[in-house]
Amino acid sequence: MNVADIMSSPVYVINTDEPVSHARKLMLRHRISTLLVLNEGKMVGIVTKSDITNRLAQAEPLWRRRPIDQVPIKLLMTESVITIYPEASISQAVALMLENGVHNIPVVKNDIVGIVTRTDLVRYVAENDEEMKTKIPKLMTEDIISVHRHHTINHVIDEMNRNEIERVIVKDDAGKPVGIISSKSLALNLLTDFQGELSTKNIKMTRKSSPAGQKTYRYVKEVPLTAEDIMVSPITSIDVNENVSAAAKKLIEEGLTALPVSDGEDIVGILSRTDIMKAIL
Repeated sequence: MNVADIMSSPVYVINTDEPVSHARKLMLRHRISTLLVLNEGKMVGIVTKSDITNRLAQAEPLWRRRPIDQVPIKLLMTESVITIYPEASISQAVALMLENGVHNIPVVKNDIVGIVTRTDLVRYVAENDEEMKTKIPKLMTEDIISVHRHHTINHVIDEMNRNEIERVIVKDDAGKPVGIISSKSLALNLLTDFQGELSTKNIKMTRKSSPAGQKTYRYVKEVPLTAEDIMVSPITSIDVNENVSAAAKKLIEEGLTALPVSDGEDIVGILSRTDIMKAIL
């Protein structure tokens, strides 16, 4: 098998001068996370949900203060695009992704013919269980970064960026894991509105109960979203004694990007799509 056998097609594109709001609509409509950026029919960049989310969460530059229907996608795209030929081996695609720290590789032969994503590679591992016998502990990430359920979304983003990770475990007041947040959880449909502002929630502040036992609402306060507002809960995990193919199948079936690895009641690691890809090498 080669890249042409597992790649996704068709590939969705956007022009450099089209606004971020259009990219958002395309991603939500087609349930995709990546768009190729074209200028006069030529590929000049690539943009993902994570790119847009992280950039919109920044206070600067000044263009950040504009509504997203006035921000051209060229300001957020990654310009240097790594590509691969359809005849290349699947292991070559994995090596190229890992070496360059990218999650998607356009497949090009004279023109754009497809794109290889991490999900495509995880599906390959899931479907080739006879070849993929690697045990999870050999691939999982043992360093687990956690946040409190009441931490703000900005804090979550800062922790992800500072530790160069794509997900965190959410814990309650007792330190018990109660959810997980990934870059997928921070996608545009959950994190930003059409003005490009970080989402907030309204809470009703009340006076003390009256003698009759009725509460009187005093005012509504707007507060930032917190980790518990967007976390995926309950946690879907996989046993540490399973092999990588079983984990890949679970990711595909559940539509997840990573699985916490459990040993009894303890979370001992996280197995991501990138970790699973390494089983192909």
